[in-house]
Amino acid sequence: MVGSMKHLMQVEEGKEAAGGAPSAGPTYRCAAGGKGASPPAVPGLDCCWDIFRLSVEKCPDNKMLGRREILDGKAGKYTWLTYKEVYDSVLKVGAAIRSCGVGKGGRCGIYGANSPEWVVSMQACNAHGIYCVPLYDTLGAGAVDFILCHAEVQIVFVEEKKIGEVLKTFPNATKVLKTIVSFGKVNPEHKEKVEQNGLSIYSWEEFLQLGGEEKIELPQKEKDDICTIMYTSGTTGDPKGVLISNRSIITIVSAVNEFLSNSNEQLREDDVYISYLPLAHIFDRVIEEVFIHHGASIGFWRGDVKLLVEDIGELKPTIFCAVPRVLDRIYGGMQDKITTGGFLKKTLFNVAYKYKQGNMMKGSKHEDAAAIFDKLVFTKVKQRLGGRVRLILSGAAPLSRHVEEYLRVVTCSNVLQGYGLTETCAGSFVSLPNNMSMLGTVGPPVPYVEVRLESVPEMGYDALSSQSPRGEICIRGDTLFSGYYKREDLTKEVLVDGWFHTGDIGEWQPDGSMKIIDRKKNIFKLSQGEYVAVENLENIFGQTPGVDSIWVYGNSFESSLIAVVNPNKQALERWAESNGVTGDFASICEDPKAKEFILGELTKIGKEKKLKGFEFIKAVHLDPVPFDMERDLITPTYKKKRPQLLKYYQSIIDGMYKSMK
Repeated sequence: MVGSMKHLMQVEEGKEAAGGAPSAGPTYRCAAGGKGASPPAVPGLDCCWDIFRLSVEKCPDNKMLGRREILDGKAGKYTWLTYKEVYDSVLKVGAAIRSCGVGKGGRCGIYGANSPEWVVSMQACNAHGIYCVPLYDTLGAGAVDFILCHAEVQIVFVEEKKIGEVLKTFPNATKVLKTIVSFGKVNPEHKEKVEQNGLSIYSWEEFLQLGGEEKIELPQKEKDDICTIMYTSGTTGDPKGVLISNRSIITIVSAVNEFLSNSNEQLREDDVYISYLPLAHIFDRVIEEVFIHHGASIGFWRGDVKLLVEDIGELKPTIFCAVPRVLDRIYGGMQDKITTGGFLKKTLFNVAYKYKQGNMMKGSKHEDAAAIFDKLVFTKVKQRLGGRVRLILSGAAPLSRHVEEYLRVVTCSNVLQGYGLTETCAGSFVSLPNNMSMLGTVGPPVPYVEVRLESVPEMGYDALSSQSPRGEICIRGDTLFSGYYKREDLTKEVLVDGWFHTGDIGEWQPDGSMKIIDRKKNIFKLSQGEYVAVENLENIFGQTPGVDSIWVYGNSFESSLIAVVNPNKQALERWAESNGVTGDFASICEDPKAKEFILGELTKIGKEKKLKGFEFIKAVHLDPVPFDMERDLITPTYKKKRPQLLKYYQSIIDGMYKSMK
């Protein structure tokens, strides 16, 4: 099997288990492009600031940051700042930050939805070698307080409507915090409260003038200097501050460029990106750095999911990045349009889909697979994303295989799934365009990243297996983080001999792409001693039609598994209608017949996938309200918080187990 891994290049042999360390498979890099372990050095490109500075020199008049004008409450066209205009603002903001006594190695917080001001503040930090510390409130008020104190933030830039959230952290956060800057205006009550606590607060316009006119010399910055501390939403415990160096970001930007040019998808100056995924996360931050590196344009959304499609229609982006949650929504919307579109439309769509999908499976590029159907049927889909998208990138969580295949066929663009963590500076693997055999995988490693699998004997995963090597994905190279801030103990747990242990279980595919199959920690024993890998089961049961989301639970005192399901509203209501079950969505979810129906659907999938008897779900609870951050059941990247889910549904779980006895 391993002999044919054409997209990989082996750089080290595998190792047998020794001295308490598990066995490990061979070390690989991607076979295409950058053969070295790190990118060739570019003169003058040593830090994040250089990425921006070089683009300002090369294309000062290109459009850089855009936002929609709001006239009489209506959103109009995008208006743009050029690279040179942004640069001038950045120098002013930098001078103002320095006048507040914050300099190289200092810490500056940024808190708010993506906006031009966000990027200007970030670049001002980059210019002066200040650690940029993004805050994001999906972590809850406690987290904003925690990060401000833990990172010892001295100055914080805040979106106007979030200033109240920062004030909630007083007096705790005021030990180090001295200055607050609004992205907009400041209201008198807020000003009063800030000043009572001995701090200063400025509106954006005031702050721009604060540094005066004199030119401030920018400090020397090194590749290994830290440029940002990104706090990750752990599924347990306090957020961890991931230290990311200039070297990591420069390496990942080079890797993405190398990957795109190998795939014949080079970025151009006229590319346009829609910025809506949080800049506080590494995925969006890296993509925006790549765009800035090319002198391309970034347009911001208005901050409302319901208006995103409208913003896209106005901006007409060429590259669209998304998390599966967004792509699932788009997929659901398209499915509904077709189901309700009448017999002829439906038939034409299905014929077109089958024909194009068949040709793509045989190896045709998406643009050659069914040109006539693209014109007749699929351009309408393309128009929904503005009509110019040529690349859709999915990251942050696994995209279901059926959604990925569907989008590859109908959107007339390349749909690529990537995998990475904050600790690996986002994309460590990306699937290759026009490669249907990679469906359901995250593709081979990107350039300059080294990967190996480590065996996990207690879960039965063997990295040295000749049939299908499986194990914990470990990553090495310049894109890795420099450690967790003030948590040497946690750093030592995951960084061993230069290898970062991701906690994800992967399986090499015959072509050299990686499939994520499990999570190392999410494993428990049932009372009869059988091990259950719950993540894997959730991926399988999650493919059930009519199930939007599922949390599977079991423990070592019980012999069977149960689940809480978020059913799909349209599907369940349709079922209720044809089965004489009346009432609103919430009361249908209560109905025993509905539970029986969903349980039957889960069992069907279980049989189809040949699951073992103990892996079947024996009872379900239907929750009409999707797992959400408001109830602290998921992280901002939609990963399930298992301890919190258990706490929240404890009485329901006890009830389900009781009724089975």
